[in-house]
Amino acid sequence: MLLKEIKDIFYKELGDIYPKEEVNSFFYACIEHYLKLERFILAIQPGLTLTKEEEQPLFEALSQLKLEKPLQYILGTAHFMDLELSVNENVLIPRPETEELVQWILADCQEKKQFKLDAERSRSVISTPLNDRSLQILDIGTGSGCIAIALAKHLPNAKVFALDVSEKALKVAQKNAESNKVDVTLLKHDILDPELDPGLDFDIIVSNPPYVRELEKEEIKKNVKDFEPSTALFVSDEDPLLFYKAIMDFSKRHLKENGRLYFEINQYLGKETEALFKAHNFSEIELRKDIFGNDRMLKAIKK
Repeated sequence: MLLKEIKDIFYKELGDIYPKEEVNSFFYACIEHYLKLERFILAIQPGLTLTKEEEQPLFEALSQLKLEKPLQYILGTAHFMDLELSVNENVLIPRPETEELVQWILADCQEKKQFKLDAERSRSVISTPLNDRSLQILDIGTGSGCIAIALAKHLPNAKVFALDVSEKALKVAQKNAESNKVDVTLLKHDILDPELDPGLDFDIIVSNPPYVRELEKEEIKKNVKDFEPSTALFVSDEDPLLFYKAIMDFSKRHLKENGRLYFEINQYLGKETEALFKAHNFSEIELRKDIFGNDRMLKAIKK
């Protein structure tokens, strides 16, 4: 069959489910992944014909797309910042908002390092300059490992730890750490266990915990609600800040003085999350919006 005919079939079968631009993106992502063909191939070879073996994975992907299964799970890969990550139904698909959280951490680390260096040049009396060699970082609820691996990649001398309750998620994170050639120490623990003690203290703790309330489920698209792991997404309506409370309590014991907490948060609960940390003597609390204008990230410093 001609490749352009398969493209037409993608449009016909998926056009009632997805916008045309998204169908176009799906098609080209599939031919690149399965056939190693560039996007411009039909422009230079409009008569390109595929064998039955070459057609098969494209039609299998099409069948799964019709069920609204996320393309990342179909292809088994997702991109996060400058990383390529393996993903499956045991981990959330990394999102642009989470990239913003990582970029915030990296910017803060660079800013503090530069302040220290400038102070040294002016012969001020200061402590040892901060650099990533001095940092111990913990990512709680790591899933695919996207946050921990990105931080380890950009802060190569930091000691990065990643915690998750799911053995299956940790296997994905381990694979991703190895494929991206970074050293991340994986820990299998439940952050809701009040007795959790990793035997370490950290300079930075970061988390993108479950935060979508059950009452918000109807807002969630089918491709997320039906395929991504619900335990990594949803919390009860009665206690939507459950994981933030647990991480806050953990931080009181295992975050160093002046250590920093960074969170991705529920856009509807920004003020409530901010109030929680204010009530427990965390300082310099900053609520930040994402690229879509939603309250999405929060930083707090342990006094």
